[in-house]
Amino acid sequence: MTIKEAGKKITDALTSIYDIHEANSIADLIIENLTGINRNEKAMHYGNPFVADEQKLTQIIKQLLNHRPVQYVLNEVWFYGLKFEVNETVLIPRPETEELVDWIISEAKNPNSKIQIPNSKFRILDIGTGSGCIPISIKKNIPALEVSTIDVCSEALHTAISNAVIHQTEINFQLLDFLEESKWKELGMYDIIVSNPPYIKSSEAKTMSEHVLEYEPHKALFVPDEDALLFYRKIADFALTHLNSNGVIYLEINQELGKETAELFQQKGFNVELKKDMSGNERMVKAVLGL
Repeated sequence: MTIKEAGKKITDALTSIYDIHEANSIADLIIENLTGINRNEKAMHYGNPFVADEQKLTQIIKQLLNHRPVQYVLNEVWFYGLKFEVNETVLIPRPETEELVDWIISEAKNPNSKIQIPNSKFRILDIGTGSGCIPISIKKNIPALEVSTIDVCSEALHTAISNAVIHQTEINFQLLDFLEESKWKELGMYDIIVSNPPYIKSSEAKTMSEHVLEYEPHKALFVPDEDALLFYRKIADFALTHLNSNGVIYLEINQELGKETAELFQQKGFNVELKKDMSGNERMVKAVLGL
């Protein structure tokens, strides 16, 4: 079997549950994982023998046909130019979260921005880290930052620590339930607070794909319909006592609740900027106190 034939085998199998474009993209990820040949090089190697374990390929296809996300099947995902380990204890990082990370890094490096990194004591807290993709990507690009991160799930924290070791980034990890306000005294003062918290209403689950519902951790996805802004309210309250003067909050948000999220922070005294993602959806918020 050649590389081209292996790719076709994957695509043909997956078109029963994916459209052709997504099936081809998944096939590219699998070929790269098994052979080291990425999608840009694939055409040059179409006729080469597929030297990877064909039995493993069959097992991968079987898992995918059971709707298991390819990122969990391969145990990896690319995020902001870095490869991260992922598993069912953590959310699969999305492109929208890359945009959030890029916003922070771009503003921190922009000499005309109000957000500057003056020295190594500039501190950032990531709330609900999951795979660690947000703090690790930021630390990798701005080594001077002192980065801390928390998560309520010990298994997720283990994955994040593993990723930090892989990418040789020094980060302070802490197991902590952020919703328990009594635990806030264990945390310090910060110049930046960032989070991609749970924000999907429970009622929205019926519109989501099996790939997400059956495999990704629900605790990291869903909030009660009657309190959809739960985490944002808690973050705003926390920031009032744990954000340094002129500090900034950066958050990923539910695109359907942009106005409501902005109003929540405004009511607590923050100046708010809503930012759209590449698809034109309101997916990010920046909140500043005292500017």
